[in-house]
Amino acid sequence: MKYNELEKKKNLDVMIQVRAIIERAGDGNYSVYMDAENIGYLITGTGASVEEAIKCFEGGYSDMKAFYNKKGMKFEELDFVYEYDMASFLSYYSKNFSLAGLSRLTGINQGQLSHYMTGRRKPSPMTIRKMQNSIHQFAGELSRVNFV
Repeated sequence: MKYNELEKKKNLDVMIQVRAIIERAGDGNYSVYMDAENIGYLITGTGASVEEAIKCFEGGYSDMKAFYNKKGMKFEELDFVYEYDMASFLSYYSKNFSLAGLSRLTGINQGQLSHYMTGRRKPSPMTIRKMQNSIHQFAGELSRVNFV
């Protein structure tokens, strides 16, 4: 986010939306970090799973808020938008979607998806867009489902 946009939002007391990036590290652990400038603090979290890393990240945010309040300092409230690298997404959502199902949904070979999940290979930007568009389209279809 650009500095001028950030300053405008600060002056309006609007909650600032910040990207929280979830990535899988080479050792198999996960990290979450905020992608923002000019906030005044930085939050990170790590864990053996995506869930643990997010919990650690959100705990760090709560701790930072408590620290600012204790010191009587103004705390900049943030709204986090979680974004995943491909390995983290596939690992986290593999409990809900099989790789075979994701392959049918996205048209990406199941073997490739497995390589992306383990971190042996990284998808190209075009493959990332294809996957994201397919999943968003599927989510849109699901959002229109009604039961009688």
